[in-house]
Amino acid sequence: MPVDPAAATTFLFVPAARPDRFDKAVAAGADVVVLDLEDAVAPEGKDEARTAVAGWLDAGGSALVRINGADTPWFADDLAMARERGVAVMLPKAAPPWPEALTDAGQSVVALVETAVGLLAAAETARRPEVVRLAFGSVDLAAELGLDHTDVDALSHARSVLAVASRAAGLPGPIDGVTTAVRDEELLRADCAHALSRGFTARLCIHPSQVAPTAAALLPDEDTVRWARAVVEAAAGGAVAVLDGAMVDKPVVDRARAILARIGEPDPAQGL
Repeated sequence: MPVDPAAATTFLFVPAARPDRFDKAVAAGADVVVLDLEDAVAPEGKDEARTAVAGWLDAGGSALVRINGADTPWFADDLAMARERGVAVMLPKAAPPWPEALTDAGQSVVALVETAVGLLAAAETARRPEVVRLAFGSVDLAAELGLDHTDVDALSHARSVLAVASRAAGLPGPIDGVTTAVRDEELLRADCAHALSRGFTARLCIHPSQVAPTAAALLPDEDTVRWARAVVEAAAGGAVAVLDGAMVDKPVVDRARAILARIGEPDPAQGL
């Protein structure tokens, strides 16, 4: 069954050169497994890794494939392999000029924004017809800017840019970058909370142990869910209402309904 990157919350990277880990990655429970042909594979191993990915997909595997960039000698073969199997791809360092081969391929693309040029062009990228979601390459962008990738304040503006670009293009909330400290669950939860506060609704993971904590941390907390239910119920009459001394109008109700939708809860006002 093809993956749906537009609806997913957790994305787990797996080196494409390690086919022994493909099934283990699926078993980790991520919404989407990302078979990585780019950074995780040395130049001399690209062709062998691509063959391994193709074989696993042909055997019934389901994944997103991070292909090599359009400025590399492996791009065309990576794209052809994915296109022949109807697999969505993740494009690294997404930035102008856009590779028209992706448009011609007619497949879904997750655009990984991880350069200064790519950030400035995020709104343009988000409007591409084949782009179904933006993702944030926080580590690469921080390196280019000479910043500490763990400094959420330093990268806060960049995250806001991607969230606004996504919303303006009608895309789901973007996918946040990785937490490189794979055993630090407290930091992982803090990173997830910051991502949520900036409009992100998904995250990239680099270790199976990060999947479950990430999925849990990206869900609205109980207080937020209770507030959303109360808001939607208060507004059931269709007019502006007051809840706990605060005005409840359409933008507030829209946010509340979006929160409930994220946990798969029906709108309580629909049955009234």
